[in-house]
Amino acid sequence: MTDPNRQKIIEKIDSSRDHAVKFLQDMVAIPSVTGDEAAIQRFMNDYLTGIGLDVDMWETDWEELKNHPGYRPVARGYEGRPNIVATLKGTGGGRSLLLNGHTDVIPVGNGEGWSDDPWSAKIENGRIYGRGSCDMKSGVASHVLAVQYLKELGLTPKGDVLINIVIDEEVSGHGTLDTVIRGYKADAGISGETSDLHVQPACIGRIWFEIEIQGKPAGIQQRYLGISGIALGQKIVEAVQELEDHRVATVKHPLYPSAIDSLPCIIGSFQAGNYPSAFPASALLKGSIGTVPGEDHEGVKRSLVRKIAECAAEDPWMKDHPPVVRFVGYDAEASEIPRDHAIVGTVGSVYTELTGKEPIISGRQGAADTRFLNSYGETPTVIFGPGSTAIMHANDEYVSIDDYLTAIKVMALCIYDWCNGAPLQRA
Repeated sequence: MTDPNRQKIIEKIDSSRDHAVKFLQDMVAIPSVTGDEAAIQRFMNDYLTGIGLDVDMWETDWEELKNHPGYRPVARGYEGRPNIVATLKGTGGGRSLLLNGHTDVIPVGNGEGWSDDPWSAKIENGRIYGRGSCDMKSGVASHVLAVQYLKELGLTPKGDVLINIVIDEEVSGHGTLDTVIRGYKADAGISGETSDLHVQPACIGRIWFEIEIQGKPAGIQQRYLGISGIALGQKIVEAVQELEDHRVATVKHPLYPSAIDSLPCIIGSFQAGNYPSAFPASALLKGSIGTVPGEDHEGVKRSLVRKIAECAAEDPWMKDHPPVVRFVGYDAEASEIPRDHAIVGTVGSVYTELTGKEPIISGRQGAADTRFLNSYGETPTVIFGPGSTAIMHANDEYVSIDDYLTAIKVMALCIYDWCNGAPLQRA
């Protein structure tokens, strides 16, 4: 390292280990299940204001959001659920960088299956445990602390740094979409989503669907006169499996070599009947499809509709009583930026500098808000964060403290390198 500031940054973060751990513990200890993000957002607003950043906190205008092509219907509005964008204004003449992350988390149920309170933020074996520790409060914390520590060192970069801290990612991603609508953009972006510290220029898409089946009612004593919704539903399950088999065999992407992991097409819920001694004449199946960048998102939906129609046409009952396919709930397009984009190279080179290892360039096995930044926000965004997608929604969710500190260092040096570089010429 020929630049002495780089060593100062690393030493600053190493000496701030206890502070960084405590900050993340404080975040994890605040329950913030999607829909109830008010407390965590107030905490973040107070902290960001306290370290001297310009903070914009606002509530989403649901009606305005509905007019955007990226909007997907949701059941709950946005009153009392503010978004935050905090800005470190640069000294001028550099490139801007947007750091994106969400504070909402998935539910914990009644806590059954957890070894401890899901909000305990306990430390054990070099890990911080708790819902959101991995997905993705550690990523958000790495953004905030990278900016804070640079600021404390007097190393404010030339370009602006924007920290997006958003709501509703687990349901819709509308928090990030709303920052785009509000006009926030930068020359490049980094999402702190879970990536195992891999550099990820791509994320998969996800489509939720439901299939309603109507059989023929009958009394249980004369069930042979009826048509079972369960029996019909089993044929639909097999058809969906056939669609997955076809997609795994034919859809390819270089960042997703294991197609079976990237392209799941499954039935995750099968609801039929409501009484042990009653004939189940109807059924409701719910499932999801994974997609990879480059696919026609709406075309994938049409392929499911066609497959179910083909299945129905081969059944003597369903050909005259076709199942109804609906696309409801989560609906996220796959997204990617070029692997040779400058921000991908910046993150990768900093990672190598810090660890001595070549970065793993991969595609994220999960949807991400980067789709809005890439498609609508004029902010090409790469994913890099601590934590693993394999455990992000699991009981006893955790993040490695060492990986978390590495992420802070990578973020700080990326800000230092990127934002002090020559401004980009926008088209």
